[in-house]
Amino acid sequence: MITKKLLSLIMLCLIILIACSSDNADQTGQNVPSKEIDQEPIETSEPQFYYPLTGLPSSHPVTNRIVSVMINNHPAARPQTGLSQADIVFELLAEGQTTRFLAMFQSEEPEVVGPVRSARPYYFNLADDYNALYVYHGAADFIENMLKGGAADHLNGAYFDNDGHLFVRESFRVAPHNSYLQYQAVADVATNQGYDMEATYEPLTFLDEEAFDDIAGEQRSEVTLYYGQESVRYVYDETMDKYLRYNNQQQTVELGNETAIELDNVFIIETPHQVIDDQGRRDIDLTSGGNAYLLQKGKIQKIQWKNSEGRIIPVRNDEPVGFVPGKTWVNVVPTDPGLNGITEME
Repeated sequence: MITKKLLSLIMLCLIILIACSSDNADQTGQNVPSKEIDQEPIETSEPQFYYPLTGLPSSHPVTNRIVSVMINNHPAARPQTGLSQADIVFELLAEGQTTRFLAMFQSEEPEVVGPVRSARPYYFNLADDYNALYVYHGAADFIENMLKGGAADHLNGAYFDNDGHLFVRESFRVAPHNSYLQYQAVADVATNQGYDMEATYEPLTFLDEEAFDDIAGEQRSEVTLYYGQESVRYVYDETMDKYLRYNNQQQTVELGNETAIELDNVFIIETPHQVIDDQGRRDIDLTSGGNAYLLQKGKIQKIQWKNSEGRIIPVRNDEPVGFVPGKTWVNVVPTDPGLNGITEME
């Protein structure tokens, strides 16, 4: 049987339980809404810093100077090293029908770049126009004198040939296709030469992501251009949303690990070329502007190019056309046959 004392104890417990469960009641005993805890909204700010040649975000202010390197594209020099890490690569004819690359590095710093070849004026003029340090290996006397006279800040690998610090001659290739730049030593050597390796740059014009769907042009899956008998082919990979590059039938990849060159913009410009001596050296007009193709997101735009304060940019009606943020390859072709010599595939 339940005694009076036990019953009193039970009733007291019930009263305590009821009182504890009345969290949502005010002093009148009426239910009131529970209070919400004020929380500060989480701010998702846009990145503050961007690389000027790629338009891609940086976690820190970008103050490192652009370094441009003359890279060999002779068949005996392929595949090359370091091209996949370049922000922009310019491809122009040297002598004959063989091109060389001027690769500009800033957002990424490879360990090794090459093979490195000799200087030409239109390459070092480009480098100087972009305020880039110009790295090459060897030059004709009159070209070397131009550089020593102040045409561009430069490092000539001939003075550091196989020093084991700035340049190394590799045994798996024969000269002149075996001189490789040790990129991590560039800033140190250039500083010792009296060059400033910090700089700030106005960024190129880039598209916002919202503008990607508004890119004009016709759908093209492949575009092929020719330097003499050699072809350069760009294939749009829709899955990766990138362009892959081929020299003839050989895909352009890294020597060490076969990393493919993947591009967000392919910019093809036509301009007058002139052979100026019996060695086949050329003068290439990179100032006057002209017709151009711009490949982006699987489309081809038929526009113009312009030299804007030394930088080669795409324009339409003299207004800049934005690049897709990422890596860019610029092919410079002679006006004969010019863009008319390019083949396209849907």
